[in-house]
Amino acid sequence: MYIFILLIILCTLIGNMLLIISILHFKQLHMPTNYLILSLATADFLLGCFVMPYSMMRSVEMCWYFGQLFCKIHSSCDIMLSTASLLHLCFISVDRYYAMCDPLRYKIRITFFSVQIMIIVSWAVSASFAFVLIFLKLNLKGMGEGYNINFACYGSCVLVFSEISGVVASTVAFYIPGITMLCIYFKIYFVARKQVRNINKIASQVQNIKNSKTRFAQSHERKAAKTLGMVLGIFLICWSPFFISNTIDAFINYSIPPVLFDAFVWFGYMNSMFNPLIYGFFFSWFRKAVKIICKGQIFQPVSSRMDLYHD
Repeated sequence: MYIFILLIILCTLIGNMLLIISILHFKQLHMPTNYLILSLATADFLLGCFVMPYSMMRSVEMCWYFGQLFCKIHSSCDIMLSTASLLHLCFISVDRYYAMCDPLRYKIRITFFSVQIMIIVSWAVSASFAFVLIFLKLNLKGMGEGYNINFACYGSCVLVFSEISGVVASTVAFYIPGITMLCIYFKIYFVARKQVRNINKIASQVQNIKNSKTRFAQSHERKAAKTLGMVLGIFLICWSPFFISNTIDAFINYSIPPVLFDAFVWFGYMNSMFNPLIYGFFFSWFRKAVKIICKGQIFQPVSSRMDLYHD
């Protein structure tokens, strides 16, 4: 189990570090959307660096060796980074909506300043939500002495929610943003299909209506929307079992086996490993950037100005 989980952690760290270095180093990638992706990769990297190793020891040893204070800090960071990922994806979906549905005003609405606001809001809201929830024990509100009787014991670090807090926390952190993003991407999908039909119709009437640059821009926007839609889909698939279990567990007298619940947590963690793989599969610029990094070419004086979009 240690070897298997360590492989997950290493893949998470390496993949997200490559994504972070690529966006920071290459000037061609310094775009508003990519800064949102950079912040998302940072959240995934921090999860792999500061949360997953301690969760690994807890899962394998079935015991918590680091004290109650660090248990609260660990749980808060876990919730903060997971919520931050979801909020980043929510803002990325808004970015893709304007890029696909309102391209003429995209650069006016989505600027570096507006993206900075999105990033600050994502981190501030998720941090406030997580640390207030855990340190003020709002997750235990309504449980009375049930927590002390059934869960509190020496060497234990279990994140438990009461009936009300489980529903409220899961709704705020997962269901509302998730449903919002699904609605946005469905809107993007139908608009994209309509645009393709209109372009094909016009192109059949007017010869050479699209030059190569226009075709490249449209193809790039569609690929970005498709890729980020897959990132969203995998996030929802990975985290849905945990949040659904977290919502219903208190209503069924906490009868979900702890081992199964722990497996759902790790299934959610694996989302942070999948994101860089998706970018590597869909985006040629990321694959080219990784090759340049692995070959050590980023240490060359002009490497930051290399063209990643053309061979």
